[in-house]
Amino acid sequence: MSKRKAKSNLAATKDELLAYYRDMLSIRRFEEKAGQLYGMGLIGGFCHLYIGQEAVVVGMEAVKQDGDQTITGYRDHGHMLACGMDPKGVMAELTGRVGGYSKGKGGSMHMFSSEKNFYGGHGIVGAQIPLGAGLAFANKYRGENKVSLTYFGDGASNQGQVFEAMNMAQLWKLPVVFIIENNQYAMGTSVTRAHSETHLYRRGASFGIPGTEVDGMDVVAVREAGREAIEHARTGKGPFILEMKTYRYRGHSMSDPAKYRSRDEVDDVREHNDPIKRCEQRIKDGGYASDEELKAIDKDIKRIVKEAAEFAQESAEPAPEELYTDILAEAG
Repeated sequence: MSKRKAKSNLAATKDELLAYYRDMLSIRRFEEKAGQLYGMGLIGGFCHLYIGQEAVVVGMEAVKQDGDQTITGYRDHGHMLACGMDPKGVMAELTGRVGGYSKGKGGSMHMFSSEKNFYGGHGIVGAQIPLGAGLAFANKYRGENKVSLTYFGDGASNQGQVFEAMNMAQLWKLPVVFIIENNQYAMGTSVTRAHSETHLYRRGASFGIPGTEVDGMDVVAVREAGREAIEHARTGKGPFILEMKTYRYRGHSMSDPAKYRSRDEVDDVREHNDPIKRCEQRIKDGGYASDEELKAIDKDIKRIVKEAAEFAQESAEPAPEELYTDILAEAG
C-alpha cells in the first residue's frame, strides 16, 4: 500500500496555473451566489456547497481524457462546472426551473449531462460508488479506453456498498479511480470520531487496491496524483484510491450551523491553506499575472455567475404534467 505526500514545488506553466485559478474561482463565486439564492428562498430542498474543496475536482479534470466519466454524491455543483456544464443550466436546476439540466425536476442533488459524461449528483449517501464501478465495467466490457472517476466523501467511505464495489473493481481490474474527498467532517462528525482507520487511502488494502494520500488543497499536487491514478486504471491495472485531504468552509448543508468546529479552525484554513490563494501565490511568484489582471478575471467570473442567476430566475417553472415525463426509458 503506497502513500505519497504531494510535493509543494510541483511545476506548472503560466497557462495551466491561470486556467486552474479561473476554474477554481468560478466554482467559488458560483457557490457563493447559490448560497445567496438559497437564503432568498429561491432554492428549495437541500443545498450542499463545495466552497474550499475546489482544487480537488479542478486538478482531476486537468488530466481527464475525452470520454472519461465523472460521478459523485450530492455536493456536486463544483464537479458539474469543472466538467464544462453551463453555469446557467446548473443554476436553473438549483432553482427548479425548466432551463435546468434536469428540467427543474432534479434540483441540487440530481443533475446529469450525458454530453459532458457527468452521471450525477446522487442524493443517497454512497449510492454513486457501485454505479461508478458499473461505468468502469461498461468501459471494459465494450473495450473502450475510458476511466470512471468516482467521487465520495469521508462519511460515505463507511458505507458497506463501498467495499463491495471495491472488491468487484479489483477482482475484475476495472478502470475506476475512487476519489475520497476527505473534508474532515461527515455531516457533524469528525473523521477521528467515525473511523477506526483515519488514513482512508488504506480502505482498499484488503482488496489489494493501491492508494495515495494527496494534499487536496494544492491543485497541482492533485493533478499529478490524478495523472498517476488514471494511468494506472487506464492501462489495465485496476482501480486506484486517492484520498484528497481537503476542507469545506461552510456547513454540511445550508441548514447546518456547523457548531461542531470553531470559527478559529475555519479561519486558519482560509488564511493559510486556501486552494485559490495558494494557486494565486504560485501565479504571483512566477510573475504570470498582476493583481489587476487577477481582479479582471474575478470580475469576468462574477459577470458570468450574475448572468446565470438572472437566467435561473427568469426561466419558467415546470408545468404540472412534467411529473409524468422522463420517468421511463425504453431499451431498443
